[in-house]
Amino acid sequence: MMRSGSSDPYVKFKLGGREVFRSKTIHKNLNPVWDEKTTLVVDSLSEPLYVKVFDYDFGLQDDFMGSAFLYLESLEQQRSVCFFLQSICFLDIDQKCLSVNSSQQQSIRLSELHRKSQLWRGIVSIALIEGRNLIPMDPNGLSDPYVKFRLGPQKYRSKTVTKTLSPQWREQFDLHLYEETGGVLEITVWDRDTGRRDDFIGRCQLDLSTLSKEQTHHLELPLEESRGLLVLLVTLTASAAVSIADLSVTPLDDPQERCDILRRYSLMKSMSNVKDVGIVQVKVMRAEGLMAADVTGKSDPFCVLELVNDRLLTHTVYKNLNPEWNKVFTFNVKDVHSVLEVTVFDEDRDRSADFLGKVAIPLLSVRNGERKAYGLKNKELSGPTKGVLYLEIDVIYNTVKAALRTVVPAEHKYMEEEPKVSKQLLQQNFNRVKRCIMVLISYGTYINSCFEWESAQRSIFSFLFVVVVWNFELYMLPLGLVLLLVWNYFFSSGRDTDVVAMFECEDEDEDKEDKDSEHKGFMDKLYAIQDVFISVQSALDEVASYGERIKNTVNWTVPFLSWLAITALCVATVLLYLIPLRYLVLAWGVNKFTKKLRDPYMIDNNELLDFLSRVPSDVQVMQYRELKADPGQSPNKRRRPNPS
Repeated sequence: MMRSGSSDPYVKFKLGGREVFRSKTIHKNLNPVWDEKTTLVVDSLSEPLYVKVFDYDFGLQDDFMGSAFLYLESLEQQRSVCFFLQSICFLDIDQKCLSVNSSQQQSIRLSELHRKSQLWRGIVSIALIEGRNLIPMDPNGLSDPYVKFRLGPQKYRSKTVTKTLSPQWREQFDLHLYEETGGVLEITVWDRDTGRRDDFIGRCQLDLSTLSKEQTHHLELPLEESRGLLVLLVTLTASAAVSIADLSVTPLDDPQERCDILRRYSLMKSMSNVKDVGIVQVKVMRAEGLMAADVTGKSDPFCVLELVNDRLLTHTVYKNLNPEWNKVFTFNVKDVHSVLEVTVFDEDRDRSADFLGKVAIPLLSVRNGERKAYGLKNKELSGPTKGVLYLEIDVIYNTVKAALRTVVPAEHKYMEEEPKVSKQLLQQNFNRVKRCIMVLISYGTYINSCFEWESAQRSIFSFLFVVVVWNFELYMLPLGLVLLLVWNYFFSSGRDTDVVAMFECEDEDEDKEDKDSEHKGFMDKLYAIQDVFISVQSALDEVASYGERIKNTVNWTVPFLSWLAITALCVATVLLYLIPLRYLVLAWGVNKFTKKLRDPYMIDNNELLDFLSRVPSDVQVMQYRELKADPGQSPNKRRRPNPS
């Protein structure tokens, strides 16, 4: 790497994205002998050890010389291994080491190894039902328990149930299985304490290799080092349709394979495997005009694709602002209302990756087979940043399965950031709630104007409506909502214009907020009431979101959901017209009161709230809005046009 024909090499070892060892530097040597030893404690053998070699440059950025993945599962005890950089060929040292001369073969092996390290072999579905007889940790003789799960690098934290020793969580979530044997699921129970460190209650482990697949297991796990137990339902299933490939072997481009997939998700297969809603194929072609993250004026970009909790990565293209990946990723779709997030990062050798840009694409907004240029946004998806990402997406799903999944609880991301106190966000949520209230007030003013005869035509029509009430039947209520949806379908226009204008006005104060955050004295004073502040902030967001979601359902922001609402209201109209109300109430009551008797471990849900959770709020509409692709224009110029 040096003009003298030599190098100053040293080696870094990374595990789980964290540097665990760095060797000494051997100066001016192409055949270095380090003769160093280190011992690492690993949680799981499924995670590979990432080995990177650098050339040390005093006062400059060190040069990258090569890398390799070392798979711990493949090693034998007390046996040394030899591996080639770039080609990643692992061999026993007493075997003959074969070099690979073809750069194309090296690239293929690198790509194949990178692909295999990401793909999961199965899914473990976990339902956390309840805890029993936990030990009290608070002075009042109770606890505020929550549970942490860990399977390899994957983590999940349950909600907190306050003031109880027999908590009812009733939560369901999925984790990926990267090992054929399943691995060991680590479970810890904690007591939530505000303002100080949480108290440890107990732990337990579950060896997934002891469980049979494709079968639900009811488990009661006693806590170690403590009293009490946890009740779980665990199901191991085979791997979903997930893959990584080159553009030359795109699954949906093969006519036979595409036909098989279309047949698998046809209406005739609507009642088979209801959780398997469809698949999404993402072609990640290239990016242009990315931000320079390194001091050399270049970046080392790679892409992270996330569909809720499914996560895949491209390889890294070094020292390039216009990288080409040309990879195809296939995900299994469990909820067609999910949002595909593609984030571009810059790989850094000594610290976590730097953020370069992000796009969020709702699956229902995808036009199959259309190659599009997406302008990158900032982390909050509230404004543009530099660069354009070229993607081609295909989504194939079963309509009936998608509709059925709409009225069950949505899957939440496990790796979401903890909410923080933000004056700007609190003000924004307050304004959103205020707008919802103002809409209700305007409706009340309109109705009152009918009584005041401000408009004779309006008042006469309203009076005739009062007369019609004499013949009112209950089935007319959902019928009226259907007419409202149909009216908005034909006559509403510019649905997103007001939303965009609303948030553009609020963005004017965002830069000022960034400057104010430097003065942390005020934030220190708020620390004592931080939890209360966050609760108020979240409550305002939730109230505003539900009001906006009802509006966006009526405004046809997501046509699939509006059509689904029309279908449900039409069915309700027919039922109310044909069946007396007392029979419907009786059937509803019998179902509600016998639900726990029929299935004691059923996870409760509200179908209406689950439906509304799939409708985007105004904030989400703004986040998912596509930017015009213009790689040559800077973010500041695109953000605020010149007033002149």
